[in-house]
Amino acid sequence: MIGTIENYDEATQTGTITSEGKLFAFQSADWLSGAAPEAGDAVRFTENEGKATQIDLVGAYLDKPEPVKYKYLAAVLAVLLGWLGAHRIYLGEYRVAFAQMAISVVLGLIGLLPLAMAWGFIEGFLIFGGHINKDAKGRPFK
Repeated sequence: MIGTIENYDEATQTGTITSEGKLFAFQSADWLSGAAPEAGDAVRFTENEGKATQIDLVGAYLDKPEPVKYKYLAAVLAVLLGWLGAHRIYLGEYRVAFAQMAISVVLGLIGLLPLAMAWGFIEGFLIFGGHINKDAKGRPFK
């Protein structure tokens, strides 16, 4: 079936999908896509006893993805605050951002904060150069 995510609660990792005038509950364990679910996402799923399973994004199959994030903003965030993962948060890559923050804290505690700062600086140039050119949902930069 094809539907739209009505809502998703990150805390409980549950949500609902609307399709053909009906609501179907789902859990994040049934989510197949690499990007986190968001309200308004178009999805395809299998109905199983009134619940949605095997849920995946369909936007990539129907239309070319529309750019929503700005390349230069991501690059500036990487150069200035990359060691904190600010650019990864902006791009929706929360796990990478958290890992980057944790590694930066550890490197800072052992006196190697410049190494952590270099990481963000390098990623800033990778964004400027086009080597990092998509957000977490696979959409190109503006």
